[in-house]
Amino acid sequence: MLLSKSPEPRRYESSSLHSSVVIVGQGYVGLPIAMRAVDVGHSVVGVDLDRRRIAMLERGVSYVEDVPSDRLRAAAESGRYSAVADYSTVGSIDVAIITVPTPLANGMPDLSYIESAASSLAPLLRRGSTVILESTTYPGTTEEFLIPILERGSGLVCGDDFYVGYSPERIDPGNTEWDFVRTPKVVSGIDDQSLERVRSFYDTLVDRTVTVSGTREAELTKLLENTFRHVNIALINELAVFAHQLGVDVWEAIDAASTKPFGYMRFTPGPGVGGHCLPVDPSYLSWKVKDATGESFRFVELANDINDYMPRYVLERASKLRAGQSWAGSTVFVVGVAYKRGTGDVREAPAMRIIEELTGAGARILAVDPHVSEHDWPSGVERAELSPEDLAGAEIAIVLTAHDEVNLSPLRNWGGLVLDACGALRGVPSVVELW
Repeated sequence: MLLSKSPEPRRYESSSLHSSVVIVGQGYVGLPIAMRAVDVGHSVVGVDLDRRRIAMLERGVSYVEDVPSDRLRAAAESGRYSAVADYSTVGSIDVAIITVPTPLANGMPDLSYIESAASSLAPLLRRGSTVILESTTYPGTTEEFLIPILERGSGLVCGDDFYVGYSPERIDPGNTEWDFVRTPKVVSGIDDQSLERVRSFYDTLVDRTVTVSGTREAELTKLLENTFRHVNIALINELAVFAHQLGVDVWEAIDAASTKPFGYMRFTPGPGVGGHCLPVDPSYLSWKVKDATGESFRFVELANDINDYMPRYVLERASKLRAGQSWAGSTVFVVGVAYKRGTGDVREAPAMRIIEELTGAGARILAVDPHVSEHDWPSGVERAELSPEDLAGAEIAIVLTAHDEVNLSPLRNWGGLVLDACGALRGVPSVVELW
């Protein structure tokens, strides 16, 4: 399908309120925003405490697949983009965007990265500055956690001297159709003036902004989006487990159900969920509900249980295919290490858990994934090609993520056992076992 050409960006005018932009976090969220801001005329400083990342950015080498290295180099050559590992060279701030991780620590939200970013930005704020949080978090974080840090460190008053808003990131790595520019951007502010500044800034970057009444609603929007996906993926994963036990082709049922033009949305089973969002974001919502009301968010907790179980289910199915033989001394070929097709992101990837279990049981692992960098490659795993030569010594191949760049045809004619956990080899003869 041909994609429509991106519209010409709104050009930044020098008289605009916003010119000097600081983006804290230069990962899969922050770096694309930085590049887009440079494209439309803003001057951007990207801050990242990971000096390895900064060294790569200074060399013009991108580690984010949605940002080609030539685009990064063009941004630097324009004189409007620089990357730094500390805040000492950051000057006057018109807009600061916080795009740092928000992981879980012992099942509880870890806001330490937001705290660090806010504490470092606060002394640099001036009257008229706008601070926007994009990191995923629970409702109330912007008002109850972020603003007090900014006020203490700056000596300024939020709403009078500077402005604050929340805009949930909606980056979908590897999605070439719904990229940062085309995806509607939800925006909010702690008051009307803050909302206007946040909205007017993002209006220079994206095709469409969607305003909501407050930061809590914007924070909940992000959690709702990912909880919706998490719960529905859990539903189809558990259905796939039971369909196999009942002798029913779940993929054929999914295809048939997908022909319904209303009241149904297609989700497909797999080896589990990964990335930063789905394994983490619903738990933020569940924690907040429990903390505020004392009640359990049962849908989220059940979805967590089901999706967490899926990597173990892969191993159970693979072991059954091998008639329960010991993994010790065996060779397993893994297709796809990243959590998602078209990306090299291995955070919380089901493949990483499966590989860890197999190596712990004494198996030798060969794997193919052209998207995963050497820095993120799992320790002890041999990088291979999906070829008859590399398959020759393996006893079983497990397809976990089917990237477009990986030709799966060698598996179709291979005589070994194949377990396809993502439906990439449907219609292949019986040597292949599907979910």
